[in-house]
Amino acid sequence: MIEQDILENQVNPVYLGIGSNLGNKINNIELAKSKLILNDIIIVKSSSYYESLSWPDNNNPKFYNVVVKVLTKLSPFELISVCKTIETSLGRKKRLRNAPRECDIDIIDFNRRKMKGELNLPHSRMHKRNFVLFPLFEIDKNWKHPVSKHSIKKLLLSLKNRDIRSIKQI
Repeated sequence: MIEQDILENQVNPVYLGIGSNLGNKINNIELAKSKLILNDIIIVKSSSYYESLSWPDNNNPKFYNVVVKVLTKLSPFELISVCKTIETSLGRKKRLRNAPRECDIDIIDFNRRKMKGELNLPHSRMHKRNFVLFPLFEIDKNWKHPVSKHSIKKLLLSLKNRDIRSIKQI
């Protein structure tokens, strides 16, 4: 029982992706970061903002995205619950999948943990997403994918040329 208590109270390094493509995008992301802090989640590093095309419909407004490295004692399920509450507080509503949204917070990597099921860790599509890989590379050039063990550099180089050209740091 003592071992479990120690694990539950462990501070976990976590990478979160935060994005917005509705409303005041920068303000939405900054408010999301403030609300994470109010929930005892410590932001250690934050990337620059990156602008990318909306997926899968490029006609939707462009996204602004950041990746933040945080420290938390929350479990993965507690953290995703906090993230969903923050999204809702910033105006996110139930819409069609991949529809424009005021705020989207994803757990990219939770202390290198691997989970499948209700919550997938690491994020199941993060290795294909320019708006995750570029800001993640900016804040941790030595990061490795917990499952594939590929370096962030290798993942960036595996992106399609159009995905590399269609993102810009702002």
